[in-house]
Amino acid sequence: MDDTEVVARIEASGARRVFGLVMLSGLGAMVLWLGLAGPGGAVPVRIGMAVLGLLVLWVAVVMHRASADSLELTETELRTGSGLVIARVAEIETVDRGLFAFRPSNGFVLRLSEKKPRLWAPGLYWRFGRRVGIGGVAHAAECRAMADALSVMLVKRNTGL
Repeated sequence: MDDTEVVARIEASGARRVFGLVMLSGLGAMVLWLGLAGPGGAVPVRIGMAVLGLLVLWVAVVMHRASADSLELTETELRTGSGLVIARVAEIETVDRGLFAFRPSNGFVLRLSEKKPRLWAPGLYWRFGRRVGIGGVAHAAECRAMADALSVMLVKRNTGL
């Protein structure tokens, strides 16, 4: 198998993406409205509400851009569809998709051998320190298939098969 051949691919589920964007946009708009035109209150509180509403709307825009991308697993790396490397397979120590794992919805968590700079694509993945969370608005079956493929790769690497 070629090292650049895509073994598994994850894309955002259309319905989950729309639902997430509508919820974030609605929340941001309501909080912004409460800060600007809501019932009277202390000026610092109203300014804080308006700023919070704008922040939530900004997250919705970031999520819209991020969830338009995809994730691809090759024999050597996990990367975005646009080519950004999230983790190299050689750096992955474990794949955790257990019930009580701190992971995104329908997703899984990777533990890396060393710390990496933070990355965040709302609804698709995050990377903080040695942990990478995959999932959110992604298809559950695609996430499960990628987690299984990674698990098989790790078993092959660790047993020398």
